[in-house]
Amino acid sequence: MKDADLYTIEQIGIPSLVLMERAALQIVETMEQEHTDLRKSLIVCGSGNNGGDGFAVARLLMEKGHDVSVFFAGSENSLSDECRLQKQIVEKLGIRVFTEFPEEEYSVIIDAVFGVGLSREITGRYQDVICWMNEQDCGKVAVDIPSGISSETGEVLGTAFRAQLTVSMGCMKLGCAFSPGREYAGKVRAVPIGIDTSIFDGRREVCFTYEKGELGELLPPRKDNSHKGTYGRVLMITGCSGMAGAAFLSARAAYAVGAGLVQIYTAEENRTVLQELLPEAVISCYSRYDEEQLDRLLEWADIVCIGCGLGQSAVSEQILTHAVQGLRKPCVVDADGLNLLSRHMELLEQTEGNIIVTPHMKEMSRLTGNTVAEIADRRMQILDTFTEKYPAVCVLKDSRTVAACRGYHKFVNLAGNSAMAKAGSGDVLAGVITGLLAQGMEIFDGAALGVWIHACGGDEARETEGSYSVLARDLIDGIQKCIKNAEECRKK
Repeated sequence: MKDADLYTIEQIGIPSLVLMERAALQIVETMEQEHTDLRKSLIVCGSGNNGGDGFAVARLLMEKGHDVSVFFAGSENSLSDECRLQKQIVEKLGIRVFTEFPEEEYSVIIDAVFGVGLSREITGRYQDVICWMNEQDCGKVAVDIPSGISSETGEVLGTAFRAQLTVSMGCMKLGCAFSPGREYAGKVRAVPIGIDTSIFDGRREVCFTYEKGELGELLPPRKDNSHKGTYGRVLMITGCSGMAGAAFLSARAAYAVGAGLVQIYTAEENRTVLQELLPEAVISCYSRYDEEQLDRLLEWADIVCIGCGLGQSAVSEQILTHAVQGLRKPCVVDADGLNLLSRHMELLEQTEGNIIVTPHMKEMSRLTGNTVAEIADRRMQILDTFTEKYPAVCVLKDSRTVAACRGYHKFVNLAGNSAMAKAGSGDVLAGVITGLLAQGMEIFDGAALGVWIHACGGDEARETEGSYSVLARDLIDGIQKCIKNAEECRKK
């Protein structure tokens, strides 16, 4: 964002003060749209351009008739040129600017102390200021990012402002997406202020996401002149003895997003229950490792999903290693498949870029050797290292799931909710991604879209069932509703 800001100013020629004025206008407009109580506003400003935005906001709020004060928490010696000018304008207009802690009560506090450049721990007076802001009983709004949150990782740098609303300039910052920064940012609204972001095209560290309303254009098309083979033959190698549920959920999800034909390869003990639960699927079974049978099924399939409820027995390990070794078709590896794969990482090095792995944090730890804490703190760097070493798409599952692949911008999922934290949710995701890929989507696009559809289905399910009672099967119902709504919107 700093580079984009500089490019806009120096190469495009839009003055920094113009961008600052646009930022202030968008902040005020967004607060009004969010029904923030602005009657008695306190803007807490630092010395940099984030503080300059805050001073400009103070002026605009005064023009609208609000009671406005500014708590200047910065240093006169450190004022940027733009911030100094905005401060001088505010003082000439008679807006009260002070440097000591006020004793008044306010309807809202607007945090404009630090921006995205903060990289050190907050101590001393700044720490006292942020702690005081948090203690006040009023509305809380942050400019660009809550002060004290690392814009890259979401880490709390000593202490941080707790906002109910964050207005981000141009783009949402990663620090507002990942915990704990996510909890400090509250609702995040990204607003355009005229920053040219074309330089992002060549910067792989810049991430993207999807928004509501895009689904209809992202789904693979359905043709009038088509049949079940048009939409792919899926082989689900899932479900050891007693794990029919994982096989059912993944296969059902693949059908729900449009796959044409699903065959489940599972333990013989699961045959009857799966035929009853999902008569649309073909059921093939094993009681021992049968290489010839497995080869026939792999040859039949257009895409393979392996691992959901597969178990970690010797037979399961033989099936996994043979299926992955030399496979030239897209393959989604999930759950027990990942645990087995972690023992044979050389297989992943030998693939031709057609593997999608979908680990949660603990599974990622087994694949990489990093601790869960290390992955949480440095997930982007660890994903970069992983995808540089292995020619695979990695879908790192968490409350903010990230999809990464060498040569692509990372996808960060902003949909979904805590109701989805239930057994079977990962099986559904594996099935969704598999079903999309069966219809011919590129593997990274299918993985990213699958993550997002899965999360949107979770949001739909929470609307129906509430936060506590959502089951994995409800996610599939939610996904079907989302796709149906998107299809109807596309037709309009």
